[in-house]
Amino acid sequence: MTDKVIRILKMINAIQSTPGITASELAFRCEVSVRTVYRDLELMSHFAPVTNQGRGTGYRFLGKFFMYPLDFTEQEEMAFSLLPSILNQEKIPPGFHTAYDKVMGKHLNEKSRPGGVLENIADIIQMGKPAYRKESRNFLQPIIAAILEQRRIRTVYHSQSRNATTEREIDPYYLIPRDQRFYLIAYCHLQQDIRTFRMSRFQHMEVMETVFDKGKFNIKSYLKNTWSIDRGSKNTRFKVRFQPEVARYIKEEELFVHPRMTDEPGGSLLFEVTVNNSKEFTKWLMQYGPNAEILEPASARTELKAQLESWVGIYHELLN
Repeated sequence: MTDKVIRILKMINAIQSTPGITASELAFRCEVSVRTVYRDLELMSHFAPVTNQGRGTGYRFLGKFFMYPLDFTEQEEMAFSLLPSILNQEKIPPGFHTAYDKVMGKHLNEKSRPGGVLENIADIIQMGKPAYRKESRNFLQPIIAAILEQRRIRTVYHSQSRNATTEREIDPYYLIPRDQRFYLIAYCHLQQDIRTFRMSRFQHMEVMETVFDKGKFNIKSYLKNTWSIDRGSKNTRFKVRFQPEVARYIKEEELFVHPRMTDEPGGSLLFEVTVNNSKEFTKWLMQYGPNAEILEPASARTELKAQLESWVGIYHELLN
């Protein structure tokens, strides 16, 4: 599941089950910062009537916004369906049976019409498509559904590195947004290992009835020290100085690693981080041009210098 999509689903459930829940409580449940919660609430407001009536009042939905999915297991469904028969009819308060019918009716409706919330979310998340392809199917909704239900996927996938198209079965674990793209972290039964799949390279997808278990897989451990999405095999410690012109923007970056940032005299920022893929980090760094200087390691300084000299060589005639 993509972190943001699944987090919003959790927030919808939390707000509907606990009207008046605060931003700090939502942050605790979703394991993110309060600042991230505010951004998610802003996004949610485009498709769900969430409101806050003042400081300390918390968040709730307006009107008859849809109930959160009950998601009964078979055992829970059976136990709940037997509830009226085991209660003392003389002690059941007025309104119990109508309330019970509404809950069961909602549950049965969800079973017959899956994906309601997913359809709303999938519709507002717009994905790009490869430049060479006129049309590109959006598999976001079935992938999220498969992740939530822990169901295997049968797919046709094109690997760009090998320029090959293969049919394979995968167990979808997490959907990860990176650099305006979506990637799926999944167990590939063809390769017998965890693999990263780019969403736009799926050509066909079918959700199977087969369920799976992620076991002890931990996404934070798997992506530890991974700057973007490509995991490398060698950790490198970078020390970078950002000039005052961009320092405040660096502090605002939403990162998946944990850098050490130190304010320096004059407004510059010392940025230290360990990554397992130097090329990904350097690529991100180059967008800041001369406002970002690699201090360590020396080898990274040398490589970047060589790359810049190569660029100068390409445009040498224009410069003269």
